[in-house]
Amino acid sequence: SDDIAVRYCGKLFAAHGATVRRLAAPAQADIAAHAHAAWLDDGKQIVPSLEPTLQDADLVIAGQTPAAIAATVRALGPNKPLLLAITWFGMTGPYANWRGSDALIQAMSGIAYAFGPVAGPPTIPQGHAPQIIGGATALIAAIAALRGRANGHPTARVDLSILEAALCFGEYASPSAFQGGPASTRRGINRFMPTYPQTIYRAADGWIGVTALTPPQWQALCDLAGIPELGRDPAYATSDQRLAAADAVDARLAPAFLKRPAGEWLAEGQARRIPLGPVPTLEELLQTPHWRERGSFARIAATPSFEGPAMPFRLKPRGTSTTPATPPAKGSGPLAGLRVLDLSMGWSGPLAGRHFADLGADVIKVEGTAHIDWWRGWDGPTDADPPAYELRANFNAMNRNKRGITLDLNSKAGLDLARRLAARADLLIENYAPGVLDRLGLSAAVLAEVNPNLVYISMGAFGSAGPWSGFRAYGSTTEQASGMAFVNGEADWPPCLQHIAYGDPIAGIYAAVAASIALHARPRLGGITIDLSQVECLFQLNAAAITAQSATGRAPARTGTRRAASWLTSVVACAGDEQWLAVDVLPADADAFRAAVAAPTDATQDATRDEPDRRPATVVR
Repeated sequence: SDDIAVRYCGKLFAAHGATVRRLAAPAQADIAAHAHAAWLDDGKQIVPSLEPTLQDADLVIAGQTPAAIAATVRALGPNKPLLLAITWFGMTGPYANWRGSDALIQAMSGIAYAFGPVAGPPTIPQGHAPQIIGGATALIAAIAALRGRANGHPTARVDLSILEAALCFGEYASPSAFQGGPASTRRGINRFMPTYPQTIYRAADGWIGVTALTPPQWQALCDLAGIPELGRDPAYATSDQRLAAADAVDARLAPAFLKRPAGEWLAEGQARRIPLGPVPTLEELLQTPHWRERGSFARIAATPSFEGPAMPFRLKPRGTSTTPATPPAKGSGPLAGLRVLDLSMGWSGPLAGRHFADLGADVIKVEGTAHIDWWRGWDGPTDADPPAYELRANFNAMNRNKRGITLDLNSKAGLDLARRLAARADLLIENYAPGVLDRLGLSAAVLAEVNPNLVYISMGAFGSAGPWSGFRAYGSTTEQASGMAFVNGEADWPPCLQHIAYGDPIAGIYAAVAASIALHARPRLGGITIDLSQVECLFQLNAAAITAQSATGRAPARTGTRRAASWLTSVVACAGDEQWLAVDVLPADADAFRAAVAAPTDATQDATRDEPDRRPATVVR
């Protein structure tokens, strides 16, 4: 396919050693579009025909319509490689034959609804995030299916819905709303329920990202800003109170941050354990010493050459020991027989572990007795039966299909039990603050002595190496640092966030990608330590803008919902309360769109039978 989700999935395979063949893509006259296309196809073999090689393939990636999948099935013939079918809405269901686009998926997945001015309209983010997410999620499923086929679990085809993959962004709010929690609303630019301040302030020489969730963080932030009395004012004690009084909070904090350069705020804030984040333009992002030291951007051999995001994780084999393939085990999924130790909390790590649990692995979630997973809520244990922390819908959704255990990791007995679990695990996932597990004696190096064949993934916000490796962060911090704040929104807006914790689900998906690749390579390479940077994961979703900046020397213009490649992209109001419609029309479909909006429906004909002069509403770009 020439579509992005299929091409990106192939890129992930090619980047890790697979031989990936594809037909030459149509030439792109626009330099920015050409650069993104070259980044997507980097490392692949471009061939004149795929037909001779289909029968020898281990995997065929096809899409992104049911018709394209059907044509691929016919071409495969009797020797059936695994077929990975990527479509916008899946192969079945009422939307199966709908036409899709990144803009429509952003609208349908719910991410656009809370982004934008209070009065609306909702703002659709730029870029190709849904297709990138779809391609990455497809790789997780494909490697699981290939492993299952090798172990006697028959899988002929994997169907991947881009819309369903993009629903990961709603996994904080949707289960909560199902349980009676608050409905999604727009609260304005850089304001998302339930956290404040979670915003971006202007500094003396640029911008600084601020997130202060806990009481200690809020008090430390106010001390740093030179207004300690604000941090101790009971009127602003909780995050909910601060969000309700966001204008008053901004009136005190915004002038304070203007007094010093962003770099000084960042260094001193992080030293005080406050999750402050850099907010670079795309030009500044490509020059940031931390990312240069980590090799976060790689030169793409195109004409002209440019830089694009490298893989957001580093696989570090620890030795020459090898592990035989996991023997077939009882279970319904392709990963039956695989054991995962999930030492993570919140959203990112647990989502990575859930991918494995959903595919049949035995996932054991470890929580500390003193600090249970914060997605259970901030309240301590209660005498209720069952206690409230056992009923949180979003926690239970994120940790479905897992087994659970609580351990006192501050005691010798608890640590001994954790090491015994690691000795029998294939994969360990952790997203603790930098250095915590090292101090507890559960580092990758220590556990490698217990289990030389363990795959161990750390999910630091800025990675485990580099000048910023120790920085504390939330999902909002990673978005602030990714360059996306200068890509989305209108030109006259300040740099802006599109989501309360955009980086969390994306990091979870890429952790599952990295672990899947490492487990596939383990029989050849032995135990592997994985260094993943959550910020770098967002570079993948922002690749179109980053490659455009590198190839042209200019960042794409901020155009709100409007998209350069479309004849019309808009969110328009319809009848009713908060009834918004997303419209995305390619240039080739302009005439069909004009005809569609000019032709009254049966309902409109009935309503206007006595009013022949009524005209349909005009859609304004």
